[in-house]
Amino acid sequence: MIINKEADAIGPVGICPIWREHTNKGKYMPVDIDPSELNVVLLYNLDPAWTSREKEEVVSWSSHLYQAISDIGHPTTMVQLQNANVTSVLKSFDPLSHLVFNWCEGIPGISHSEFMVAQSLESLGFAFTGASSDALALAQDKRRVMEILDELNIPIPAWRLYDTPDARDWDLFPAIVKPVNEHCSEGVTSDSVVMTEAELNKRIGYILKIYHQAALVEDFIDGREFHVSLWGNGRIELLPPAEMDFSLFTDIHDRLCTYDAKFVPGSLHYEGIKTLLPAPLDNEEIQAIEAICRSAYAASGCRDYGRIDLRMRDGVYYVLDVNPNADISFDASLALTAELAGFSYGQFGSRIVRLAARRHPVWGRSGM
Repeated sequence: MIINKEADAIGPVGICPIWREHTNKGKYMPVDIDPSELNVVLLYNLDPAWTSREKEEVVSWSSHLYQAISDIGHPTTMVQLQNANVTSVLKSFDPLSHLVFNWCEGIPGISHSEFMVAQSLESLGFAFTGASSDALALAQDKRRVMEILDELNIPIPAWRLYDTPDARDWDLFPAIVKPVNEHCSEGVTSDSVVMTEAELNKRIGYILKIYHQAALVEDFIDGREFHVSLWGNGRIELLPPAEMDFSLFTDIHDRLCTYDAKFVPGSLHYEGIKTLLPAPLDNEEIQAIEAICRSAYAASGCRDYGRIDLRMRDGVYYVLDVNPNADISFDASLALTAELAGFSYGQFGSRIVRLAARRHPVWGRSGM
């Protein structure tokens, strides 16, 4: 079970003052609407199969967000989704007078089902925060995302899919091997980085056996890695980028964000990778990152907020992943970068609500 779906406040966070030289505090324009007029349903999934500790953690994170946006003035109700019947848990809420804050990883017990929650909300007529069902379904298909980015000349690593452990046509090393339909670095370990054809074939075979899906092989970009948060619709705004600092690792196999780095406190990567927030970047670097990330955000259908992961090699920024409904827990990079830009956690959540309100059948028409 993935408790924190895109956690990336990895290890200790160091605040670098360089971003303040580049930040124009006036550019983050508020969405003009009275929070007391926006009734919010905070919808989150709680799988009955989870352990008591896992359930407690999810309730705690959800309660933190609930309290934060309630303190801003939004009348808010917490609703748990414990099965596939989204209609049932929302039956007492009118789509004309409520907006759903969609904080669901998926349907309990159904893998790769995040898009199904959004589908249900769309069919019920609710305006909701975050990406549409189509964008969430697209994000689950790394192959299609890569194709779209490539078509738009957005830099990505060289890549290929394999459904058999035979990669004789691949000659770029080091390479990295991932399951094509997983997120949150599921299936990514130090063993994912391979240096020879024999290692590559072995890792492809492992992915096929364990995950029952094709293996995505990419040129491994051994360079600086950035997690870049953006928000907005139409006008897309960059929040201070975060950099994953791998300086404690000399072995190339360890210079990546593994599953353990995100979810296993005490593990080598969780403790060894530092997050530099904001990333030490000059104006030219910030402008280059912003242009690429805005393009990737729009191309993949991100809405309200999202996060782009990329690496830099020889002055080129390569998009590694697009996260349309990235984690917005109070300790994840999206919320932390918003705080650096001057938004409390409640203000951060409220702004996401207000962006979504522009799609509401009543509040959207009112021009608020």
